[in-house]
Amino acid sequence: MVARQLDEQLAARFAVGRRLRVLDVGMGEGRQALRLARLGHQVTGVESDPALVATAEEALAKEPEGIRERFRPVVGDGHDTGVHFLPGSFDVVLCHGVLMRVESPDALLAGLGRMLAPGGLLSLLVRNADALALCAGLAGDWRAALDAFGAESAAEGPVRADRLAPLTAALAGIGAPLERWYGVRVLAGRASDGPVPVDEAEFQVLLAAEERAGRTDPYRSVAALLHLCGVRG
Repeated sequence: MVARQLDEQLAARFAVGRRLRVLDVGMGEGRQALRLARLGHQVTGVESDPALVATAEEALAKEPEGIRERFRPVVGDGHDTGVHFLPGSFDVVLCHGVLMRVESPDALLAGLGRMLAPGGLLSLLVRNADALALCAGLAGDWRAALDAFGAESAAEGPVRADRLAPLTAALAGIGAPLERWYGVRVLAGRASDGPVPVDEAEFQVLLAAEERAGRTDPYRSVAALLHLCGVRG
């Protein structure tokens, strides 16, 4: 879903065939970064875990030379982007699944905003604090559901969650106002769900339903994850 939503925003913001400069902060194993490199973009992936960078490099080594030249995995921290890159160096900055592990995201967001060129796209994937009680309730964990009302993080550990309104204000504050947002895992991926369909036709129906829910109110507001897209003015 995130890849579909991201591609939709790239197509809306940039000319067809343009090779974009992409920074993926917290790239993990580099799957999204590698996908974008395959599409012809110049991608730099930053990841603090050396083991994950090694996994990304192993996957990259299996790609054709042209793709290997377009993807550079780097061991580093998202807070240090200003040390390694000049302001305005990237057309697209991805930060997926990172804010949930940062105690205070303001400094990180400000740094990401500085990396964007004018008109650049900032893509954030965050845990939705407004869905914590629902997720716990669907799993039958009533105590956790009660504890989640009004909470900023889940009961199981230090993993944070964010709300749409404060993030909207934060994006405006760094000069990359929110342009579009989606829900991710609105219907699928809940604790009470059955297995993912094996039949390809049924799976495509599931994707269509999830995609529709992820852009439709009120369903997207209780998605497990929020995908926010801001644009540098």
